[in-house]
Amino acid sequence: MLVVGLTGGIATGKSTVAAMFAARGAAVVDADRIAHALQEPGQPCHHQIVEAFGTAILDGAGRIDRRRLGARVFAEPAARRRLEAIMHPAIRAACENEIRAAEASGRPVCLVDAALILESGQRDRFDAILLVSAPEAVQVDRLVRSRGLTEAEARQRIQSQWTTAAKAALADFVIDTGGDLADTEGQVARVYAALEGGTPGR
Repeated sequence: MLVVGLTGGIATGKSTVAAMFAARGAAVVDADRIAHALQEPGQPCHHQIVEAFGTAILDGAGRIDRRRLGARVFAEPAARRRLEAIMHPAIRAACENEIRAAEASGRPVCLVDAALILESGQRDRFDAILLVSAPEAVQVDRLVRSRGLTEAEARQRIQSQWTTAAKAALADFVIDTGGDLADTEGQVARVYAALEGGTPGR
């Protein structure tokens, strides 16, 4: 089984691309879904995050308000590093469990959908890296429309991440979602055919 790191900046369309791969038979391990679960009350990560950032990041039900936490960590690089130190080891362990389950099921390809694969130095964990990209104007528009951020907040989050060019230099495949869905589907079909044939890119 090929294990492929699916990565890309915020609001580039990683989830859409992952769903297209899943429809073709790939297993998908969603690191963001895992992160949500790990941050639920009662989980060790929840306790550690509250200990690090205080109760101001909680909503009325005692759950972590991801927008409040996000506003803090995207504005302060040191805070982001503190959060990553708590979350990354736990996410990685949970991802490994799901990868093993996918391999046992006989899937030919397993995508691990995670935003910070390259930034956190995990490229070598994967047989190939697939980067999902979109023009910055498209990312900003998606963040404003779907997440209710202001344009300034959207640009701050985009600019806190590596540039597309920096990521593309380390990727084996790049899918650009700036066009329509049919165009994205065509790119997914070509990449999946290469992966299913056992081609890990360059």
